[in-house]
Order: sequence, then C-alpha cells, then structure tokens
Amino acid sequence: MSQVAEVACVLTVGERAAAALLGEAHALTTSLPVVLDALQAGEISWQHARIMVDETTVLDNAAAAALEAHFLDPEAPNAARGAAAGELVPARFRRKVRAWRERHHPESLEIRHVKSVEDRRLEYSPDRNGMAWISLYMPADTACAVWNKTSALARALQGPEEPRTLTQLRADAAAGLLLGNAGQSVGAAPSLKADVLVTVPVFSLLGATDEPAELDNYGPIPASMARKLVSEGAGSFYRVLVDPRDGAPLEIGRSSYRLPESLKRWLRMRDGKCTFPGCSNPSQDNEADHLTAWERGGATGISNLGQLCPKHHRLKHRTHWSPGPAALNEPPGWVSPSGRKYNAERADREPTLWPPGCLADGSSPMETLIVDYLVAS
Repeated sequence: MSQVAEVACVLTVGERAAAALLGEAHALTTSLPVVLDALQAGEISWQHARIMVDETTVLDNAAAAALEAHFLDPEAPNAARGAAAGELVPARFRRKVRAWRERHHPESLEIRHVKSVEDRRLEYSPDRNGMAWISLYMPADTACAVWNKTSALARALQGPEEPRTLTQLRADAAAGLLLGNAGQSVGAAPSLKADVLVTVPVFSLLGATDEPAELDNYGPIPASMARKLVSEGAGSFYRVLVDPRDGAPLEIGRSSYRLPESLKRWLRMRDGKCTFPGCSNPSQDNEADHLTAWERGGATGISNLGQLCPKHHRLKHRTHWSPGPAALNEPPGWVSPSGRKYNAERADREPTLWPPGCLADGSSPMETLIVDYLVAS
C-alpha cells in the first residue's frame, strides 16, 4: 500500500491507476521477458504490452510463454502470420491475442463458459447531460442475436427522409424492443435477417472434440454453443466447416444457395472485417469491392475481391491508397500514397484437434464420416 501510494503521488495519478501500473510492470519484468524486450526495442507500444499482460493474467508460466512466443517470436514453431504485432492497432491486436488464448487456455472454454453464464446481469449507469448507459452481460450467441436484430431494424428504417444516423437508429430500435415501442419513434420495420457466420471445426461439430468455434464479429465460442446454433437451424447463422488437417475453410452451408451470395459469404469469412489497416468495421456493414476495377480488366473472383467499410471504400476510389493482391484464403494488404506497405491481417488458423485414435494423414475412417456428414447436410 505504501509503494502504491508513493507511485501515485510521484506520477499524480489515482492509487487505483498506480496499482494497475505496478502490476503491469511486475508482470513484464517477471513473467513476460519477450514482451519486455519487444517493448524496449520499440517493436510494440505500451498499449500492446498492456494487452499481453491482461490476456496472460491467470495463465501459468508455460501458457504465458507460449502466447508471447506465438505473437512476438518469428522463429517460433507456430508463429503468428500476417502483420506483426506492432503493426496492428491495439484493438485488433487484442482480438487476435484473445482468440489464440481461448484456443490454447489450459482450462477448457466449455468449463469457463459455464462458470461465466452464472454471472449474467443487466447494469445501469447514469451519465452526463441527462443520459445513461444500459449494459447486458450475457452469452455471446444471445448478445450477437440482439445486436443483429437491432442492426437489421435500424438499416430497414434508413432512407432519404430519415434524419437519424445508423447509430441513433440502433439505440432507438433497442429501446423500442425493450419497451414495446412505448415512447420511441422507431416505426414499423420488417423483421430482417442479419447473416452471421459460425466457423466450426468439423470434429467439434460432430461432437468428437470440444474445440472452440468462431462467431463472426465476436471470436471464440464454446463448441456446445456452436452445435446448438447449427442443430437448431438458427436462420441468421450460417455454418462454416474447416478442414481438420490445416484449419482452412472446407465448406459453407448452402441452405439458400445462389452464386453471388455464396461468394459474398466466402469473402466475409476470409476477411472478417474491413481490410483497411486498423479498421474493425464488422462484416455486416461492409461492401465487396474489386481490387482491380472491372473496367480495367478485373475479374469477379475471390482473389480480386476485398471487403471494405463505406468510409475506406470511398478512400480507395478518391485517393491514392491502393489494396495489394489477395488470395483464396488471404485478404489484401494496402499501400499508402507515400508507398508504405501494410501487411494483410491474415486469419491465424491452425490445424484442428483430432479425436483420440484418429490420424491426420487421411487414413482414418473419420474422413469417410466427414464426407458422409457433408453429403447428408
């Protein structure tokens, strides 16, 4: 307490902030040597270092060392691909670190999820200017469905005569749903679907493993949650199976198959967000764009398409920012007007977990089971 108080006085910060700073410094100097070296070398910012400290909290030394090696040691056996840690804005970096941590946490995500569900709650917090915050802490699939519902209602209300922004419309739609439209200028809007991708390791979907799945615009979710979404046929969720040999996409559910829509879903699955460096705009709000313009001979194929939010779509066409090449499973990087190159934020895929007794060389009867499952579905 004495040390915290003195640091707080010297830095003229509150004691809570001083305690947090001391805790972060202690973690960096005792259990995260690779992070500390990268920080001292200027390869990452203080914000990146704080994220590493936060995401390794409660991990044992071996798990923490594996996490920092994955993101900060290019010679590691399974080093992160794409843009280096220091090239990612902190919010994007945290998302990638959290996703890797969830997959490799010593305690199963299923177990941690069951514990966390008990903490679900609604919170109310007054704010300035006659405003207040309402927050819901709930399972990710439920929260995602709430967000998608309000977003779909908000988009349906947009039009030339509508003065409210999409952000304002979302808030009004949410309030209207909770209050039965009492006192809310939400209006009558059709119930639209917001298509969300659920990426599921094939063995996990079959119930042979409990490897986490990936929920579009959220991150890792428990396998049981993914199986529930798929088995109940949730209309706004689309299943994406991944190959157990290398983690690459294997197949997209085709319950409403049309070629343009299928290509659009593949693009969303590959990019996950707006491809511009640092932009986290989620898939549902983005636009597919030809990297090489159609009038310049660009083809309409996955390797010539990128996902851009409206803001960065305008930036591409009105300035000298330009996207680089893309590939089947890799989004494009970018080149600035000054010629500086920004690497693509590739998906950090890895081979999925195989059930005990199964071989990953294709000699297992489990491969036949996978094929049978795909045919049946």
